[in-house]
Amino acid sequence: MGASRVGVFGGTFDPVHVGHLVAAVNARHALALDRVLMVVANAPWQKADRTVSPAPDRLAMVAAAVEGIPGLEACSLEIERGGPSYTADTLQALREQEPGSELFLMVGADLADELHTWERIDAVRKEATLVVVNRPGWTPPSTLVGWRMQAVEIPALSISSTDLRARAADGRPLDFLIPAPVVRVIRDRGLYA
Repeated sequence: MGASRVGVFGGTFDPVHVGHLVAAVNARHALALDRVLMVVANAPWQKADRTVSPAPDRLAMVAAAVEGIPGLEACSLEIERGGPSYTADTLQALREQEPGSELFLMVGADLADELHTWERIDAVRKEATLVVVNRPGWTPPSTLVGWRMQAVEIPALSISSTDLRARAADGRPLDFLIPAPVVRVIRDRGLYA
């Protein structure tokens, strides 16, 4: 049996929505990944300027979203570690947990342009193959020279977490934008109200 191929898909997931799941299942299929870890950020340093739902609530939403989907798993590694969430730390922890596994860091095309601003990006580049999930016609920016990189095209779904939070607050429908089990978590916990 060869090394396990593990996708690492980090995010705030506030809330998790069908766009995240479409990206995860398509990357898993395209790259023959054994599993995709949906890593819920504890304290996303890039979003220090806004209020983020409590980490346990965001983890509960991701767990509800992936239940019953083969190969997708909610991952609480960054929450358990505490403090700001840095991808370099997460990849290092996964490497220690599963020394033989091959790590694939999944990011959206919008984030690919900003990777050079991340903490200890050289450590990230060393530990993982970059998987850029993008819309048809995307071309890699020059800042990605030197990365092991794969691109996975997915259908263009313009779903904004900001819009979804506003919809939830206003009582507008979330159906088909957010998986039904996640909508139940939002309602049960009174999130975004």
